[in-house]
Amino acid sequence: MNTKLKLFIMMALQLAIWGAWAPKIFPYMTSLGFSAGQQALVGSSWGIAALVGLFFSNQFADRNFAAERFLAFNHALSGLCLLGVAWSTSFTAFFGFYLAYSLIYVPTISVSNALAFANLAEPDRDFGKVRSGGTIGWILVSWPFYFLLGAHATPDQVRWIFLVAAIASFALAAFSLTLPHTPPRKSETVDSLAWRSALKLLRQPFVAVLFAVTFIDSIIHNGYFVMADAFLTDRVGIAGNLSMIVLSLGQIAEVLAMFVLGPVVARLGWRTTLIIGVLGHAARFTVFAFAADSIPVIMAAQFFHGVCYAFYFAVVYIFFDDAFPEDLRTSAQGLVNLLVLGIGMVVASFLFPYLMTQITHTVAGPIGPETVVNYKLLFMVPSALSLLCALILAFGFHPPSRGPKHTPVTH
Repeated sequence: MNTKLKLFIMMALQLAIWGAWAPKIFPYMTSLGFSAGQQALVGSSWGIAALVGLFFSNQFADRNFAAERFLAFNHALSGLCLLGVAWSTSFTAFFGFYLAYSLIYVPTISVSNALAFANLAEPDRDFGKVRSGGTIGWILVSWPFYFLLGAHATPDQVRWIFLVAAIASFALAAFSLTLPHTPPRKSETVDSLAWRSALKLLRQPFVAVLFAVTFIDSIIHNGYFVMADAFLTDRVGIAGNLSMIVLSLGQIAEVLAMFVLGPVVARLGWRTTLIIGVLGHAARFTVFAFAADSIPVIMAAQFFHGVCYAFYFAVVYIFFDDAFPEDLRTSAQGLVNLLVLGIGMVVASFLFPYLMTQITHTVAGPIGPETVVNYKLLFMVPSALSLLCALILAFGFHPPSRGPKHTPVTH
């Protein structure tokens, strides 16, 4: 098996673990009776994990541990934690196991990215194709739930989201031992706390602007996963065992976007590509707001997700790999993850469950008036934030180069 294929499979399993539970965790917590505040605390676990990863886990992997062994060890432990989450119904136990899982799993995201970059001869050309394996993994993991869940799934059925994630985690733990050996980088000339040097790069205006936009965009991105499943099942009327498959249509578009990412960045440059990525959110949420009565239109709007992820977040990872010195790249990935998986997720986990309880209206129900979420007004919030991101990028983001240093090729 060649290296690119191994990295592709690594990404597929890495994202399958996440994709198994992400779309339904907030509706599942609601079904367990967790309050909006309790759900927000669970959502903040990834923020804690990203912060710990920045200061410890990523440095430990980068400087002291072979990356593939770090992945194997962490995924074995995170699989055990996911089993604990699956069988926990009280908030205290659920939160404890989920926090432990987050602390172990989140650092593997940046480490897997760093391992891929370290073993690709031309990462600006090939990373998008390798990373598309993660998208395919996310798509494939949604299909078992068509059989595991019912149209009106009970909590006992929905706990399968964590059991399937645990199975994928154990599989990746074993597969990681077959990955290319990626030894730790030890050098007395390199700062052992490289995050400090990476943070200093925020003094450069173009880095600071990109981090600010990434923070806002990560709130929008994570808010989508907070709201989407409930929107599809409660407002659009899609069956509970089909909602994850509908959401996976966005990942199909992501695969296509990943395969053209290199040529697009080379032709359009960093800024234009990033602007297209953030505007994808505005387009998707606007369709959600005004076409909720049309299932075909809502399904078609899922394809905007490919633009949102590939043309923004994947480009950000490539940009920092291109712009940061080699010895700081893993720490730079950790900083990005701190925004995307950490602070942004924490804000989204508090903001959107709160808004869903506040932005409501009354409709006629079968047994009298019912209070339901006003999704039209709710979706205007992320749409406005994405337009703000586009304006900041258009007028404030001036990178030192228009595009990658090495022009990607189309084959």
